[in-house]
Amino acid sequence: MPKISIQDFLEELRNIDPKAPGNWPLPIKIAAFLSIFLAVVAAGAVLDWNGQWESLSAAKQQEAQLRNEFLSKKREAINLDIIKKQLIETQQSFGALLKQLPSKSEMDALLTDINQAGLGRGLQFDLFRPGTEVATGVFTEQPISIRVNGSYDDLGKFCSDVSQLPRIVTLNDITISPGAGGTLSMDAIAKTYRYLDESEAAAGKKAGGGK
Repeated sequence: MPKISIQDFLEELRNIDPKAPGNWPLPIKIAAFLSIFLAVVAAGAVLDWNGQWESLSAAKQQEAQLRNEFLSKKREAINLDIIKKQLIETQQSFGALLKQLPSKSEMDALLTDINQAGLGRGLQFDLFRPGTEVATGVFTEQPISIRVNGSYDDLGKFCSDVSQLPRIVTLNDITISPGAGGTLSMDAIAKTYRYLDESEAAAGKKAGGGK
């Protein structure tokens, strides 16, 4: 096949008849075919691939959003497990504390235990007067005004014995002053607590306007 110079190719290109492509020289036909092919490919890229690129971009954005939502839900699930564990531990702790509160039927025995703790240390009670119960939520607070006489050492041991009772008892507003015969007199408010039974809790809700 003879070589065709660029000048000859351009000369033939100027002389072709656009209305008679069948008479075009072979190099012109090949160039025209390649031009049409490239134009079709470019048009397809613009018209078809462009939409696919947009769909792919939207899919990537949706993937990133779903990944962020997944990580957020995962963190929430982990936190929920921690919260559930803490709730169980709190309920167990509350149950253990609740067992340290006497019921209504056990209050008389507890008052006796406090009195016996003082007598066991050789203290003399000048005052042992239970006050009016005060309802606070699911339990009541029972104040007891006490005045005991004895040595400093025995008063200290009495306070220790009270703190070690199986039921919760606290000593508040403690005042120590000189007593008769070289002894000391201790005034205090002992407070113990008991939980409300179902009937008392229901009555409290009713009195408070609860359903």
